[in-house]
Amino acid sequence: MSLLLTKCDPRGICLRINERSPLGGLFEGDRSRLHPDSRLAWRISPEPFWLTGEQLSFLEALGPALLEFQRAANLLYHQSVKGLQPAWIHQYLDAGKPARVVDFGRMNRIKSQLPLVIRPDLILSAHGVRLTELDSVPGGIGFTANISALYSEVGYDVVGGGDGLVDGFYEAISASVKAPNPVVAVLVSDESESYRQEMNWLAKTLRDRGRPVYCLHPKEISVDDDGLLVADDSGAQHRVDVVYRFFELFDLPNIPKAELITYFAKKNAVRVTPPLKAFLEEKMWLALFHHPGLDEFWEKELKRDTRETLSELIPRTWVLDPAPMPPHAVVAGLQIGCRPVSDWAQLSHITKKERELVVKPSGFGEQASESRGVVIGHDVPEGTWAEALRSALARFDQGPSILQDFHKAARLPARYYDFHNDEIRSMHGRVLLRPYYYVSGDDVRLAGIQAIVCPTDKKVLHGMADAILIPCAVREGENSDE
Repeated sequence: MSLLLTKCDPRGICLRINERSPLGGLFEGDRSRLHPDSRLAWRISPEPFWLTGEQLSFLEALGPALLEFQRAANLLYHQSVKGLQPAWIHQYLDAGKPARVVDFGRMNRIKSQLPLVIRPDLILSAHGVRLTELDSVPGGIGFTANISALYSEVGYDVVGGGDGLVDGFYEAISASVKAPNPVVAVLVSDESESYRQEMNWLAKTLRDRGRPVYCLHPKEISVDDDGLLVADDSGAQHRVDVVYRFFELFDLPNIPKAELITYFAKKNAVRVTPPLKAFLEEKMWLALFHHPGLDEFWEKELKRDTRETLSELIPRTWVLDPAPMPPHAVVAGLQIGCRPVSDWAQLSHITKKERELVVKPSGFGEQASESRGVVIGHDVPEGTWAEALRSALARFDQGPSILQDFHKAARLPARYYDFHNDEIRSMHGRVLLRPYYYVSGDDVRLAGIQAIVCPTDKKVLHGMADAILIPCAVREGENSDE
């Protein structure tokens, strides 16, 4: 189908995408409200989400800035452990984590290792782009790669191309090890079960291209005295060079053969990526970036352009620390109206307008994933908000939470196919952009972008049955922020 026909027949393109999609869209979403003929767990649009050339240039430049930030964050943690920076930094980042997990993150062998995939969550607000999260173990690579290929097939020039998320995945992993044509085992845990289909698809697509990538449950991995092994379709065993970790470190006690995987990682018999660094997976890094006591560090370690970009992108964020403050102290940068905050209890009884704040678990634990545990102040009654604050402070030792300014996403137009009425319908939604960057040494490549267009009544932007999920493309000369 040509691009000309695509523009003339939006219904046809939606039906073609549906027909060409794997059943379920490679994701176990809620299908209770979907038409039985829909093969995807979201609404199908006849077109990508349109970016301007300027927006694409910004997103391409953002990848290197985020890698620079992650490198600096990694350095800051290790300097704190060594006493070269204040101890409270690593104490915050280690809070609530078992000693075993902390020790993994401090292994000299992986000291300089960083995630090979970077995926920020970006909200398109009326005042510009805002970064609300930086995910090191992101879902969506497989199904975003799949829809990118489908929209490319019908003639759209999607960002990253139809194969960028697939080929780039293996290229980034290959660049991280010395072995030629490395064998990769993608290990998906029970806790990450909803992403198994997409990672199976990604692995099979790469195998069909001659790349030895296998997706399996951790219990299916084999071992011998020298390391990890994986069986191909014929039953032949292959030495694993790289484990792509699709499981969270808080879930380690439930991961079969976790002891063996980490043992061989310590012996350098296999590389595990993302690295076993729970401290890098904390949302509180957004608070640490804004902490005035760390300004000198960030000025030294980040380029000026990077600092300016991140200062604009990252909402004001604070760690919800229950430690008492001296009477003369205030929370840096936090004011309610014109009143400085010297006690978190001041936030419990404020107006709905003043509650345009969000409480989020910082990172280590089930409540921190997929927007679980998120409480938006102006979206709940005062009592619920007060309890969310109280609970977050009480749980600090089990796992810190953060407080963040809420930024409302702008209302933007989109179209989708209505299976029930067999017609293309228009909607206005709030957009979450998720660019996927692959890291190969010092090179950072934008491999694809997932856009989620959520109904305007949804404050937490996340994939859902009544949202549109599409790749992105550039339409020069038009403003996507209209």
